[in-house]
Amino acid sequence: MTLNEVTSRLGYSWKSVDIDQDADLLSKHSEEVPVLLVDGRVRDFWVIDPQRLESLLSS
Repeated sequence: MTLNEVTSRLGYSWKSVDIDQDADLLSKHSEEVPVLLVDGRVRDFWVIDPQRLESLLSS
C-alpha cells in the first residue's frame, strides 16, 4: 500500500516537498528523509508505514 493509496482512499491529498530547496526544512529534517508531517508535526520518517498513516488519518 502506498501513500497515494492510503490518502486517496481516505479522501486526503498530500504534497511532496524537496527539503533541499528550503534551508529551514533541511536543517530540521536532513537526517529523516523521507519525513512525513501531518498538520505540521513529524509523524514518521525513514520508512513511511501505510498502516500507521491510515491510523493517524482515521483518528
